[in-house]
Amino acid sequence: MKSMLLVALGGALGSMARYKLSGWILHQTVEWRFPLGTFAVNIAGCLIIGILAGLIVKNDFFSADARVFLFTGIIGGFTTFSAFGLETFYLLRRGEILVAGSYVLLSVFVGLLALWLGFSAISHRS
Repeated sequence: MKSMLLVALGGALGSMARYKLSGWILHQTVEWRFPLGTFAVNIAGCLIIGILAGLIVKNDFFSADARVFLFTGIIGGFTTFSAFGLETFYLLRRGEILVAGSYVLLSVFVGLLALWLGFSAISHRS
């Protein structure tokens, strides 16, 4: 139960941070066709999760509760793309290039296919 509360609190903070940052960027780049707000959030999330993971590997820096709060809660609420990036990074670091490549390609293509299927199923209904 404690872990669930840590995730919920962290997730709320991360979601609010994503909302504020991507909204601010969107207002600065209204004329752009590129979705810079979401892109910036995804890249920032990857940078932050990389720093935190590096601190854990180098110094065993965070307790289990802090890891749940930070990784699953705050960063997970901010962007799950960072978790995707970290998992892919660890696969590459272990030399599992085929698995990493499959994960990236399948995540993008199957994710887009699932989105299209869901959208099509609903939008074409009478």
